[in-house]
Amino acid sequence: MSDLQEAILEEQKKIRRLRFLVDLTSSILYQDSNLTLSQAIQLVRNTEMAILRMFPDKQATYDLILKPRFERILNERWPLEPTGSVN
Repeated sequence: MSDLQEAILEEQKKIRRLRFLVDLTSSILYQDSNLTLSQAIQLVRNTEMAILRMFPDKQATYDLILKPRFERILNERWPLEPTGSVN
């Protein structure tokens, strides 16, 4: 297997992990009835850190795509509590 093929496979593996992590976090935010707002915000922060460890140069992409998604979920789940920014 060439270096290019190995790099492609590794990138695909990281993308699958990213999807799993985002889907799992979203599911927990929506479904865990015992989750408090502060715990939810910490979960989102931990998810962001994990994502940026996998993709260190993608903060802007996270801020553009995933951060609004998580903030929307937080606002849907806790509509009367000000969530502010999850960062």
